[in-house]
Amino acid sequence: MSEIVDQIERGHREVATREIEAGEAHAVLLRRAYDAGIADVWGAVTSPERIGRWFLPVSGEFRLGGRYQLEGHAGGEILACVAPERLRVSWLYGPDPGFSEVEVRLTPDGEGRTVFEVEHVAVVPEDFWKQFGPGAVGIGWDSIALGLGMHLAGRGMSREESEAWQGTAEAKDFFRRSGEEWGAAYAASGADPETVTATTTATIGAYTGQ
Repeated sequence: MSEIVDQIERGHREVATREIEAGEAHAVLLRRAYDAGIADVWGAVTSPERIGRWFLPVSGEFRLGGRYQLEGHAGGEILACVAPERLRVSWLYGPDPGFSEVEVRLTPDGEGRTVFEVEHVAVVPEDFWKQFGPGAVGIGWDSIALGLGMHLAGRGMSREESEAWQGTAEAKDFFRRSGEEWGAAYAASGADPETVTATTTATIGAYTGQ
């Protein structure tokens, strides 16, 4: 197993539902540890220059209440920022995105090590959730956590390298293993086995083209 694919086993995943003002929301949580101090991890997830090195270029007003936009991806408002522990933002796509928020939480874990949590809570169209379940967004967060980890370890890919990697056998193995782990988390949340199998298969197929 490659080091990149091995990253999947370093994460803990949870799937849940939440009652919010906008209705029933689905929540996915990914937790893992990085061999980096909390100040370094906080800088990597909040500095526009560093975000552009491991994820995507980002523009906006980087202050509480300011708005941000990831190039070709999500945008929204900075809702909470407590350095170096917690960042919460709205995470919105398209002209009518509904409710979607992401919170990043960091906790020191001994000398030079940090526990990273990302939780995404969103009201998801029912037909989309029935088809793909949590893995559709969960695999995306695993990919983001992989990019962050490589950046913190000084082995980050360029944007071109990352795009080229997406089509490799290694990437497909990464997506497959991630999808299976999110399927297991979905089962642990109480979803019935047939639904877990169907949504996991559909999600892995969408990411791998198989």
